[in-house]
Amino acid sequence: MADNLSETLKKLKITAVDKTEDSLEGCLDCLLQALAQNNMETSEKIQGSGILQLFANLLAPQSSCTAKVANVIAEVAKNEFMRIPCVDAGLISPLVQLLNSKDQEVLLQTGRALGNICYDSHSLQAQLINMGVIPTLVKLLGIHCQNAALTEMCLVAFGNLAELESSKEQFASTNIAEELVKLFKKQTEHDKREMIFEVLAPLAENDAIKLQLVEAGLVECLLEIVQQKVDSDKEDDTAELKTASDLMVLLLLGDESMQKLFEGGKGNVFQRVLSWIPSNNHQLQLAGALAIANFARNDGNCIHMVDNGIVEKLMDLLDRHVEDGNVTVQHAALSALRNLAIPVVNKAKMLSAGVTEAVLKFLKSEMPPVQFKLLGTLRMLIDAQEAAEQLGRNVKLVERLVEWCEARDHAGVMGESNRLLSALIRHSKSKDVIKTIVQSGGIKHLVTMATSEHVIMQNEALVALALIAALELGTAEKDLESAKLVQILHRLLADERSAPEIKYNSMVLICALMGSESLHKEVQDLAFLDVVSKLRGHENKSVAQQASLTEQRLTVES
Repeated sequence: MADNLSETLKKLKITAVDKTEDSLEGCLDCLLQALAQNNMETSEKIQGSGILQLFANLLAPQSSCTAKVANVIAEVAKNEFMRIPCVDAGLISPLVQLLNSKDQEVLLQTGRALGNICYDSHSLQAQLINMGVIPTLVKLLGIHCQNAALTEMCLVAFGNLAELESSKEQFASTNIAEELVKLFKKQTEHDKREMIFEVLAPLAENDAIKLQLVEAGLVECLLEIVQQKVDSDKEDDTAELKTASDLMVLLLLGDESMQKLFEGGKGNVFQRVLSWIPSNNHQLQLAGALAIANFARNDGNCIHMVDNGIVEKLMDLLDRHVEDGNVTVQHAALSALRNLAIPVVNKAKMLSAGVTEAVLKFLKSEMPPVQFKLLGTLRMLIDAQEAAEQLGRNVKLVERLVEWCEARDHAGVMGESNRLLSALIRHSKSKDVIKTIVQSGGIKHLVTMATSEHVIMQNEALVALALIAALELGTAEKDLESAKLVQILHRLLADERSAPEIKYNSMVLICALMGSESLHKEVQDLAFLDVVSKLRGHENKSVAQQASLTEQRLTVES
């Protein structure tokens, strides 16, 4: 066998130069046979013989041996150690040229060869994209859609290339959406459909392609799959239901595709998705809630949905998942409610529908994603004074918020808890709420929030602290002292990087703290006058005016 192979390689070297087709074909057949018996050993011998260097010249479009040469390359490139030698032998460029061939066998073996050489290499795949293989392959899929092997080769190539961000623009400029949807509609086998799904998912991350897929009719195909598979217990059917409904949600992440499917809330797709929420299938409940969260990305849609009873549907869904519920469904339903609560006109309607009560049932959840959405939903709802006061006096809620303010492993939960604490004070302007927060140990967290890297959070904390100082300074005094608020304010005013609104609100707060003897003494000890007098010349007029007022106050009080 080894002797035969060595003979074949020697002979192949001669015939590669002479290009005697019969003799060449015989040598290639022997090589393919050897590769089928022991691919790795044969590949090592091919590499050692230096024959790869000659293959580039043998990949001639008009030669009858081209398909076999490409087949040999495809076989040797199954081995990782052979891929770089194939690149070094200059095989990529002639192989790419062969994708314009009319011969289906040449196309198939060329596609395999390129796929194997570039397997798992983003840099080589990017090179193929730059050489323009995407439009060529899309065209091939359209022309040869009856050839199952070629179709599969194209799909595998698309699946690999679509993972690269640089491919999306090229795909978007072809009719890939139309071709894939056409192909999808013809498939009856689960495996074949799954293969197309694997290409659709990465492509659908691109907004332009999302819209193209919607216009090509993919959504109707997905809805049909959902309808067919919803009552099945078969593993394949359950998997396909999940893939179809997940892809549906992904298509709704694009603004244009989402709006096209919403159709003013009258669209067939929107109505079908609505029917998923009361279903008994967890996957459909999840997809339905996520779809609503995606439709709820502009005020017009949110207002329409709230006016048409979506809130009640989502609350019913949450109710079914309170005890030992499905965490992903809880998270999705809370996401939808949070988005729906953004337009001002929806807040009162959602409060009177009992959303806060429905949401508070999840206070005991130990799952950070659920905690995060719960906090976000409540924060969106409490613009109204009455709602903020009612929630701010809820000791269980405030104690849980204070606990979550220390969730250092979950920055999102920690940030949202701080923001909700601050919002309860800012919107309620209530002494009772402040007392509840002081008693639950929330003051230190608001003081820490004033040092956040996010200006919006710093500002919310300073405004809340100023209200505390104005309404309940006596109650909060000790906590403000032990949290070192005065030192923090001095630092914020002295720091040139502090935003104008931070400087302004810090000075307002300093003035409010003068009513406390111990805090007043701290202010005097830290020589605030020096820092404040420098701010009188600040370019921001509000800051300069507040600096003058604060300086007067400090001078009088000293």
